[in-house]
Amino acid sequence: MNSSSDENEFDDAPIAKMRSKNNGTTAVNVKVEPVQSSSSSPKVPSKKRKKKTSTNGTKTSRSNGKKKKVKKEESDDETNFQPKKKRKKPTVKKEGGTTTTKNRELKKLDKAERLSHAMQSFLWWDAPEPPEGCQWATMEHAGVSFTEPYKPHGIKMLYDGNPVDLNPVEEESATFFASMDPEGPHLGNPKTAPIFTKNFFTDFKAVLDKKHGIRSFQKCDFEPIRRHIDQQKIIKKAITDEQRKTNKAERNETMFKFGYALVDGHIEKVGNYNMEPPSAFRGRGEHPKMGKLKTRVYPEKVSLNVSECSRIPACGVPGHAWGELRHDSQVQWLCQWKENINNSVKYMQLAAQSSFKGKSDMSKYNKAALLCDNIDDIRLDYKKKLKAKRLEERQLATAMWVIDRLALRVGGEKDTDEEADTVGCCSLRVEHLHFDPNDEGDACKEIELEFLGKDSMLFKQTIDFGDDIYTENNGMGEQVFENFQRFCKKKKPNEEVFNSLTPTLLNVHLKTIMEGLTAKVFRTYNASNTLQDELRKAEKGGMWTRLNAAEKVVEYNNANREVAILCNHQRSVSKAQETQLDNIVGKIATLKKQKVKLKKILKFITSGNDKKIPLKKDEKKMIENAAAAIAKAKKMKEAAKTNEQKIAATEADEKAKQMKRDISTYKFTQAHLWDKTPSTDQVVKRIANWKNKISKMEMDHKHKNDNKEVSLGTSKINYMDPRISVAWCKRNEVPIEKIFSKTLRDKFNWAMAVPPDWEFNHTIGLGLKPE
Repeated sequence: MNSSSDENEFDDAPIAKMRSKNNGTTAVNVKVEPVQSSSSSPKVPSKKRKKKTSTNGTKTSRSNGKKKKVKKEESDDETNFQPKKKRKKPTVKKEGGTTTTKNRELKKLDKAERLSHAMQSFLWWDAPEPPEGCQWATMEHAGVSFTEPYKPHGIKMLYDGNPVDLNPVEEESATFFASMDPEGPHLGNPKTAPIFTKNFFTDFKAVLDKKHGIRSFQKCDFEPIRRHIDQQKIIKKAITDEQRKTNKAERNETMFKFGYALVDGHIEKVGNYNMEPPSAFRGRGEHPKMGKLKTRVYPEKVSLNVSECSRIPACGVPGHAWGELRHDSQVQWLCQWKENINNSVKYMQLAAQSSFKGKSDMSKYNKAALLCDNIDDIRLDYKKKLKAKRLEERQLATAMWVIDRLALRVGGEKDTDEEADTVGCCSLRVEHLHFDPNDEGDACKEIELEFLGKDSMLFKQTIDFGDDIYTENNGMGEQVFENFQRFCKKKKPNEEVFNSLTPTLLNVHLKTIMEGLTAKVFRTYNASNTLQDELRKAEKGGMWTRLNAAEKVVEYNNANREVAILCNHQRSVSKAQETQLDNIVGKIATLKKQKVKLKKILKFITSGNDKKIPLKKDEKKMIENAAAAIAKAKKMKEAAKTNEQKIAATEADEKAKQMKRDISTYKFTQAHLWDKTPSTDQVVKRIANWKNKISKMEMDHKHKNDNKEVSLGTSKINYMDPRISVAWCKRNEVPIEKIFSKTLRDKFNWAMAVPPDWEFNHTIGLGLKPE
């Protein structure tokens, strides 16, 4: 096999040499070769088959493995019979005058595609396990890719109206603040803006030379730098196609060098191979450290983890060296370092579709499935203790009920000076519970829970503990309500509800019930079980068999939404989402008006008033103008040398794109019309077509609107067993692409082989192999 032209590139990369260094093991060649086209392969002479004549006077010929009968023409003179000529293959004439038959070439895969195929060919669930206590036997990689050094732009900030000369380190820090959107979620929020500016200015003063005399943030003006950044964004849009290809090639060069690792002789994709760049720390929610300067990480702070037999990757930063070299096969990380904001350890690990993550996911879902057989005993145990005399036992049982039925996390104590004030079950305070929020009276069993959960996402739900969902089958909802009243009685708002319970005690208790049981296992079980139950309910509906694939996907998303609501997986609605929803509403209104006009056209045709039928206007001129504008903008980009020319080229390009959007809008507004007078059948068919369009678009709008504040992806990625979804798709003949993106299909490749009747139950937790 011929070697690829890019085999010898990136000598520091583990995929460059692809050699085996296993002691005493057979060398494994994992070098990915290019796919040969048929034109480059040696030609094999083919023998021509003679046509056979059957006994009944017909001739048979073979085409694609099938026999075709050709009737013989009846004629007095059989010599006049001329068989049909064979279709000749296309020929290519060479310079010497000879001709050769042109063969169809196979698709040539690029390097990334070849590597992807190589990774997909490794079925880790069928591979032998590494030695006990080890994650791998051999591991080789190229280390981490560091950010480029800062390039000063020379734009000066103002202090008290006067320009300030900053050195590169000072200028970089000022640029971090200037790059923040003044109307964004950090500086535009009256709650977070004071925290951000205070923290930034504290760190900024530590970087500044005292000779600048900068003491007041109010006198600092970063607007000149902000204008420069905005201008650079416009200039970058003027990039030519050639420059875009060059940039992509540079990104690919970095990816091929750092983005792959060799683990036990096979290729694995690396997740976060780019080092985090320095910036102003943003955090989530009202993080107390937002605005602080996140410093640049140098190789001396980085620890590498490779096998002893592998090559140590060269440090890519001149004048620097790696901080530590380790050969620890008991851990999965490739690199680690400490960041300066929270003094926490960061890791470079394999990507989500790697065998490490796949094994972890399968184990997680199998462990959650074991709860299917134990959940009744667990619930019976904590229900008995809900009325215990000892406060510790009663609080423990109540916390178990909350974790099981409300899917809350355990929670823990937080240092609010170091971390955001997020809350879980054990850290609930009296101020987070509002009894009888609607003033309905003594009989009301409602509590409104309101607090910031993980990632500072707001949890705000009103729980009716007297509802059937919490009381049927001895659900004990009313008893839990009474316990909450008792726990909160005579306590101040800032006091903890579960004052006799700690996360440590709760986790120890969970492990005594079942090995490896945690609150996350409960959440995974509840999410998977809820999805399976909701899908079964939908499938039992009387109209289910009449639904098409798109309508079934809507039902799947409804079930997914129930899981997301249970686990409080929310997201903030972006401006782009709001704009998209408004556009859909506008299109639906336009389609409805067009349907009314189509019905009028039908009346005109039946009454013989053809002259009143409106016809489609010519769009040719608009299309020609837009094409000319695009060509002009492209020429301006290619010819642009100065910043002013690049800005002008970007403006011309934006104008041309707007013209294209206007054409699209114009086409949509007269899509219901014809170039010439239509027939009755044509109008009737179009009216039916428009009804379907309206129905589909309304369904699409409902789906997007219902899910705009709910994150369906979080539960799909982390909590719902993917085998439930795969089996559902097979059972209902829905393409898996409709519910799983390519990223998820690669991540959950181990789940794709389950049969249509697969179920999430305790039996799958007894083994580690997928069915």
